[in-house]
Amino acid sequence: MAAPAAGPGPGPVLRIAAECGRSRARAGELRLPHGNVPCPVFMPVGTRGTAKGLTAAQLAALGCRICLGNTFHLGTRPDSGGFQMVSLLELSQVSEEGVRFRPPHGGEEILLSPEKSMEIQNALGADIVMQLDDVVSSTTTGPRVEEAMNRSVRWLDRCVAAHARPEQQLLFAIVQGGLDPALRRRCIHAMTQRDVPGFAIGGLSGGEDKAQFWRTVKLSAELLPRDKPRYLMGVGYATDLVVCVALGCDMFDCVFPTRTARFGSALVPWGSLQLKSQQFAKDFRPIDADCGCPTCQRYSRAYLHALLRSNTAALHLLTLHNIAYQMKLMGSMRESILRQRFPEFVREFMATMYGGRGGPPPWAREALESVGITLD
Repeated sequence: MAAPAAGPGPGPVLRIAAECGRSRARAGELRLPHGNVPCPVFMPVGTRGTAKGLTAAQLAALGCRICLGNTFHLGTRPDSGGFQMVSLLELSQVSEEGVRFRPPHGGEEILLSPEKSMEIQNALGADIVMQLDDVVSSTTTGPRVEEAMNRSVRWLDRCVAAHARPEQQLLFAIVQGGLDPALRRRCIHAMTQRDVPGFAIGGLSGGEDKAQFWRTVKLSAELLPRDKPRYLMGVGYATDLVVCVALGCDMFDCVFPTRTARFGSALVPWGSLQLKSQQFAKDFRPIDADCGCPTCQRYSRAYLHALLRSNTAALHLLTLHNIAYQMKLMGSMRESILRQRFPEFVREFMATMYGGRGGPPPWAREALESVGITLD
């Protein structure tokens, strides 16, 4: 992950500017080696160093100050996103030594050890580098979950020892433990004994029940240090972002906004528009009249509908819009926290998103009520 611009000077990584008086939401900035990044922040997934279909300059123009890259693919062949220990499970074998991969495109077997992971990330020069963790699917149960959690702690120590540029690159630990509260507590207790600049909540957003998801996020955020960034990995749906900011998370990443664009779906405050649908063939309005992105300023739904049938430029235009949507959402949340009106923002967001669909899902309502935000 890297941000543009100039150095941060001394001080903590996270500067908290305001905290919600009711929920656990907070606003501030990440002080990174290449510049400060306002948070809460959504980080587009840019496997090759930028989001698919966009240039780094276009990302910057949309207000994106940080994006996520992929160590495995940037260190071998950059071609897809997702955490490879799950997405390439059939091609990998985990041991205490590390993770052995059979490359999906052929070639020699690769060992990604904690030491090799740090070597690649040090060479890439990312502002934030992540420990190698032993991650299993969130729906996995049994002794494998505890094994992965304990190994992640041991691998964190190996990453700390192997990190060659701790002054220039910030190493984040990744909390594991599946959906088991006791294992999450043990992992956080162990990892917070290590002096690392930030923490990620890993191993979620893999198909688990939403009630288990939000309770695991809430528990983790409550136990992690107040003065360090909390990065919830793999979360990008708008409702999830709003709820998890309320639960105390600062950073997020997900392929969702870019991937769904490539399927012809445009994100809007009331859900999404499937622009391949025939209903948009003669709809000459922009995707969202209140969106200031280049796509909404210049092109109609009808034009995009026609373009989607024959021209990949449509996917580029939808990706631009969807990233702009995510940036605007995060900026609006941050502004509402600074102005001490985050609960009002949440109620307005939910009313717009679910007003015509019978109200917010029960899990979101319960999660928000657990931190003092009622929707009625």
